Amino acid sequence: MPFSPAHLIDGDFSVGLLLTADHARRDVPSEYGSLGLAQSQFDRHIAYDIGVEELTRQLALRLNAPAVMGGFSRLLIDPNRGEDDPTLIMQLSDGAVISGNYPLSAHERETRLKHFYRPYHDAVARQSARVASTSGKAPFIVSIHSFTPHWKGRARPWHIGLLWDSDPRAVTPLLSMLRENPDLIVGDNEPYDGALRNDAMYRHATANGYAHVLIEVRQDLIAEKSGAGQWAERLAPMLESINAQPEIHEIRHFGSRTGPVI
Repeated sequence: MPFSPAHLIDGDFSVGLLLTADHARRDVPSEYGSLGLAQSQFDRHIAYDIGVEELTRQLALRLNAPAVMGGFSRLLIDPNRGEDDPTLIMQLSDGAVISGNYPLSAHERETRLKHFYRPYHDAVARQSARVASTSGKAPFIVSIHSFTPHWKGRARPWHIGLLWDSDPRAVTPLLSMLRENPDLIVGDNEPYDGALRNDAMYRHATANGYAHVLIEVRQDLIAEKSGAGQWAERLAPMLESINAQPEIHEIRHFGSRTGPVI
């Protein structure tokens, strides 16, 4: 079976919603072996976003929405970074030395961009355009990620975090709905800041004026299929409610905290 840089989930494109999952998979083409790593390293967060593939599949099913999932490990090349980002191809990640990425020639860097990174982004762009043409409105883009329960010896208290740059249309109501549950600790641009120059949301949403949100769920909560199902059940009606709002499907340029939108 040929290696695919993007895995597509079908859905009703007239719904106006597109799910993306940049780090859903940990696959590496056979010609790269294990990038010099022990196979056990591919069970860690450095290789992929744990639980995200199942969460994305279950959300797509509940929302009847199409989705695009990255088909390769972030250790090969990170689709959620700009092409000029120094962390695009990591040589050291959370204590693991990726010897297959060092030294990296300019030719090999371009090979990975050409065969993995750009085809994934082309797939997202095509599916986004299909949502727009089928629904007759600007797509609402929801990016699914997950984060580690601990980082550098410190526990992360959030159950879920919403990352965003300058467009509040989706984030504001989703934060409000999540915070209605007193048992949830909800992060606003936690555990990361959503303003990252030329990342996937900047490229496919901010630059186009599309409403969007990047959702980060703590990995221990979705590592098992049952947990992913519970979070899909929680998030689906919220996203459906937001998607029903007319302003979500308007093209509006809010700019970026990282500088002028290219």
